[in-house]
Amino acid sequence: MMDNVSVVSVFTLSGLSGTAHYRVTLFILTLLCYCVIWILNVTIIVTIIVDRQLHEPMYIFLCNLCINALYGTAGFYPKFLSDLLSTSHVISYSGCLLQGFVLHASVSADFSILLLMAYDRYVAICHPLIYHSVMTKGKIGMYVFFAWLVPHYLVLVGTITTAITKLCGSHIPKIYCINYLVNRLACTPPLASVIVPAFNYTFYTIHVVFIFWSYMYLIKNVLHSGENRSKFMQTSLPHLFCLNTFIISILFDLMYVRFGTSTIPQSLKNFMAIEFLVFLVVPPILNPLIYGLKLTQIRIRIVQIFLRKN
Repeated sequence: MMDNVSVVSVFTLSGLSGTAHYRVTLFILTLLCYCVIWILNVTIIVTIIVDRQLHEPMYIFLCNLCINALYGTAGFYPKFLSDLLSTSHVISYSGCLLQGFVLHASVSADFSILLLMAYDRYVAICHPLIYHSVMTKGKIGMYVFFAWLVPHYLVLVGTITTAITKLCGSHIPKIYCINYLVNRLACTPPLASVIVPAFNYTFYTIHVVFIFWSYMYLIKNVLHSGENRSKFMQTSLPHLFCLNTFIISILFDLMYVRFGTSTIPQSLKNFMAIEFLVFLVVPPILNPLIYGLKLTQIRIRIVQIFLRKN
């Protein structure tokens, strides 16, 4: 058993089993989606950076959301595109840990940034008189710093726990690596592999609860004010829609993690594996589209850039 533990240096990914007949089509569609994700998110990022009038909390958080979208998708698409063109689907031990780290960190950072966006809208609409004292440049920088630092630190702890775990298997029934599936290969799962994920899930569940509470509170308040209702529809409704698509996408992946490795038909496993693309396609494309079309200042600036009317 210990000999087997020492030679686990490569994992096999079986999430693409049964897709040989339409692999080329899937490659083309996936590459197209990845290109669209880059074009849309880079457009929003560059627009916010170059236009000083957009250097406000809401747009700064949106810029970070788009940067995180590029970061998270970079942890999946290049490897997935490579696997679509290959007959062997393997990933090194270090590559698996790196991919799991990037995907987990990206999802966690998304929750942190969405929390900041919800807090920003809550203060702007419910407490407008103190908004500028709460959302100063220094505080915004601190908020953004911790929105990136805390998720990466928590995920790093989980990744280190996974890295020191002794494994007795090398088969991952999915199209990508995450710590949860690697831990399932452990000969004897350490207690930390249970405690760390449980803490992280609880921590970000609190994020979700606070985000939805803030929006419920916002909706309750805007019903009594026409001005606040207009502000909510203009700035908060797109955020709420993006949040819902993000959480639904996460649920798709959790369904696969929970049921995708059980004794169910391979065709259903493959369908649930491909459903993960919902998480890596829908939010990265919809977020810049919705904000770019709904937020007037960004839409006008993008039109000016493309029409060269600076």
